Amino acid sequence: MNRVIVVTGTDTDVGKTVFAAALTVALGATYWKPVQAGLDEGGDAAGVRALGVERVLPEAYRLVTPCSPHRAAAIDGVTIDPARLAMPTVEGPLVVEGAGGVLVPLAGDLVYADMFARWGAPVVLVARTGLGTINHSLLSIEALRRRGVPILGIAFNGEAQEDSEATICRIGAVRRLGRLGRVDPLSAAGLARAFADSFGVEDFM
Repeated sequence: MNRVIVVTGTDTDVGKTVFAAALTVALGATYWKPVQAGLDEGGDAAGVRALGVERVLPEAYRLVTPCSPHRAAAIDGVTIDPARLAMPTVEGPLVVEGAGGVLVPLAGDLVYADMFARWGAPVVLVARTGLGTINHSLLSIEALRRRGVPILGIAFNGEAQEDSEATICRIGAVRRLGRLGRVDPLSAAGLARAFADSFGVEDFM
């Protein structure tokens, strides 16, 4: 299986990296984050390795400041070239993680959703279940659809909020893939168990 799945989020700190790590392990995939902004504790690549991901591709850009990639690049004195963000070829499935939300700018007026459209790969939207998630999720879905980005489904993160989750899926006309509850303490083994209990890997095939 040579499938590419893009993991994006409705905002920053919605659990996107943890979900991407769990999905990568479940699929036996390779992980790639094209642009890393913020290098504290080694960035997200180090984080997913700690959660059991074995194959991690180097980032196209490693930027020091933890902020929007376009601004982090400017601070570092570089310009993000979309040509360097071409989808890599790997053996087996590939999980690609974006940064922040779908309209986070990369360079000039180019936002992540524009790159997703260029890649043409299906997207999993990760959304927290807390207050405000209906609005953030539906706006993200609209932004993706406007650009013709295929949406594989939505993955929730946090405590169960059945009405909010159902409302997003109904109005947004997206498939609910599952919900990842709090994994405490967070470990590779615990995350793998939680993912297996909450998601069907066949939904990502």
